[in-house]
Amino acid sequence: MHDVFSRWRSGKSRPDDSAASRPDYWSLPLDALYASLKTAPGGLASDDAAARQPSVTRAYRPSLARQIGASLVRQLSSPLVLILLIGAVVALVAHDWLDALIVLSIVLASALVGSLHEIRSNRAIERLREQVASRADVWRDGRLQNLPASEVVPGDIVELSAGSLIPADGRLIEARDCFVNQALLTGETFPVNKQAGQVEAAAGLAQRDNCLFRGTSLRSGTARLLAVNCGMHTELGHIERSLVLRPPETEFERGLRHFGGLLLRVMLVMITAVLGLNLFLDRPPLDTLMFAIALAVGLSPELLPAILSATLSAGARRMATRGVIVRHLNAIENLGAMDTLCTDKTGTLTRGVVALDGAVDVDGQPSAAVLRLAWLNAALQTGLRNPLDEAICEHVRELPQAPASADKLDEVPYDFARKRLSVLVREAGQAAPRLICKGALETILQVSQSVQQGDAVLPLSAPLRAALGERFATWSAAGYRVLGVAYRWLEQPDCSTDDEQGLTFAGFLLFFDPPEPGVREELDALRELGVAVKIISGDNRLIAQQVAESVGIPVERVITGSELGQMRDEALINLAPRISLFAEVDPNQKERIIRALQKTGHVVGFLGDGINDAPALHAADIGISVDTAVDVAKEAADFVLLRHELALVRQGIDEGRRTFANTLKYIYLTTSANFGNMISMAVASFFLPFLPLLAKQILLNNFLSDIPAIGIAGDRVDADWSRTPHRWDIGEVRRFMILFGLISSAFDLLTFGVLLYLVGEQPELFRSGWFVESLITELVIIFVVRTHKPFYRSRPGRFLLVSSLLVALLTVLLPYTPAGGWFALQPLPATVLIAVLLITLLYAACSEWAKQRFFARLSGSRQP
Repeated sequence: MHDVFSRWRSGKSRPDDSAASRPDYWSLPLDALYASLKTAPGGLASDDAAARQPSVTRAYRPSLARQIGASLVRQLSSPLVLILLIGAVVALVAHDWLDALIVLSIVLASALVGSLHEIRSNRAIERLREQVASRADVWRDGRLQNLPASEVVPGDIVELSAGSLIPADGRLIEARDCFVNQALLTGETFPVNKQAGQVEAAAGLAQRDNCLFRGTSLRSGTARLLAVNCGMHTELGHIERSLVLRPPETEFERGLRHFGGLLLRVMLVMITAVLGLNLFLDRPPLDTLMFAIALAVGLSPELLPAILSATLSAGARRMATRGVIVRHLNAIENLGAMDTLCTDKTGTLTRGVVALDGAVDVDGQPSAAVLRLAWLNAALQTGLRNPLDEAICEHVRELPQAPASADKLDEVPYDFARKRLSVLVREAGQAAPRLICKGALETILQVSQSVQQGDAVLPLSAPLRAALGERFATWSAAGYRVLGVAYRWLEQPDCSTDDEQGLTFAGFLLFFDPPEPGVREELDALRELGVAVKIISGDNRLIAQQVAESVGIPVERVITGSELGQMRDEALINLAPRISLFAEVDPNQKERIIRALQKTGHVVGFLGDGINDAPALHAADIGISVDTAVDVAKEAADFVLLRHELALVRQGIDEGRRTFANTLKYIYLTTSANFGNMISMAVASFFLPFLPLLAKQILLNNFLSDIPAIGIAGDRVDADWSRTPHRWDIGEVRRFMILFGLISSAFDLLTFGVLLYLVGEQPELFRSGWFVESLITELVIIFVVRTHKPFYRSRPGRFLLVSSLLVALLTVLLPYTPAGGWFALQPLPATVLIAVLLITLLYAACSEWAKQRFFARLSGSRQP
């Protein structure tokens, strides 16, 4: 990665794989760039943009045929499948055409099933993600249109404001206080100031101050961008093609990897032992090799990727029907494991519909003059729109008569360092322009030196400043969000942050956002699910505490941002789990709080929708945003809520736990059935004068047993299991595998003895009997391990039940059909079928007893 950054910074060229890329566009005059892109300052016509779209779409999304081909290659390139294909080739060389054909057919059928599930799941998720995809304001047909960011094409003119995610690489046409976070590309820690103009052709990526790049975000200010390169032709696209960009491994993925390593070690030992001993016993080398290979495949959970994909996508679809869009599938299990949710109060614990309750002067009296100043500031600014500005404009719209307007001359956009916004206007009858500044009360008072009291302007003395502070504290304790409004007359027709000094304080704006109805009940429901809710707010501590207590969150102590700034990491790690409210927090402190909670072993979710929430969303185990959030927050989130309701988070947790439970069911099934069967076959191959099953019989057994296993993705989950967070425990899986594998193997050995007694040393009948017993018991164990309750008290999903019954019927009938001959199966005597039935019933009873003991002991060990 460092080498890639270094090459870009030095400006060295790289191969251009498309005519769509325009090298050195940062050094061209804008007129020449317009001509090269066949566009104009007013943007493109829709027909022209549509003609350019296909090349961009191909770069973003490969065709269905390519997706199917890539999926099949992934399925067939599994090491176990490759080993099996080699075995089929060996069979062909030995002229064993039928066995080779059967092996290849089963391999291809399994790969096709896995691919179809993967493609179906991926396409379904893509359709869901499109609902919350980033959008861009683009000039088309002479008017500004809000379009999906993926529809931006070279030559488009894009308007950007604070919080916008940059949709393409391009040149700045205009920029105002434009600061961009481009750490994704250059690794720079702080936002970079961008300005329109030209730079040298040799300038590296980090020196192109006149360019914006896809995937970066506007931290503050406004900008107008000429899109030059889009899709995979962008700087980010080159990284995506040249590097494998992968999100950090989740806890569940680590568990799966460790589980795979455990199975691999067991397989290697088993295959080596089986091969060596059977060759020593002078068994046919080809049969022995195929048997060992099939043994390895039989132990492997080869459908686990397909089952996992189907389970996750099914969970994502169910969550979408409830109003939760999943952007990163692998985060679903983390959502189920979440035990701590951090959130701001606005829109989550409160209604999120902020109303302006009053505009008052320094004496606390309603003031039309203060309201007019606030309205001009909110209505004329063009930067980041926020609910407070909307509330001011909505309040004015409801007035019988609107205040007198003014002409806007300039503005200084809001940013999170200054915490204020300034607009310069020229009013009728006034010779000098007036700078109107609105923002957090503390920052407004810092740049004010006088106050407007009636018609008089008085110095802002210490007693007067203290009186204003007391008013602020009183309103904050009552739950009001308080802003300040100030102004200053200027001489010049433009302004900058340097002009935000020597202001005259005009008055206060009082906003109120009442608690969301039913939020107390939702918080109680989350607590019942084992999830603690913590408030991390930038608001005044008095407001935040009032809201927390009104919705039933107990607050024993409030930690403020200033206290955090003086607190060592060790102290925060010790204190954070016991604190329910963090107030007056700076944006960069949110991430620090989340990291501290994670270091104490908590699985932390964060719900945010602002520009500066992106780092915290990235840091959290589960990032949650809303569809009305700024683009950079939605892109950083794992889940996007279509409604700003805490109930959706609770429902998402339910789905996350259901998905996690169904994935574990397949793991338990694989370990209890496959592992036991493979031990049995390995042991039997040592003392039987013939192989207990042929390779093609093992593969058919594995294939048929996987058909009902697919139904696990949509299986029901016991309500008791969903009431607490669950995390991956490789030790638990290992103990389960050993216990139930040994039980399965014990009953297999019992079956061997019964079959030897009933049919003697007749290989075909013996294999047919064990084939039926092995598959039937594997179907039975599905219903035992799918629930912690007695299996007859938990209703399975319809597909799981029906498919299991059909496969069981097919298994019993197969030896009596012509197709059974292809797999060397023979019709079984009635005594064998009765024996298989009795062994199956005994196996189910023993497995159920062992399951109850296993989970009872496990539950007891988890008690504090």
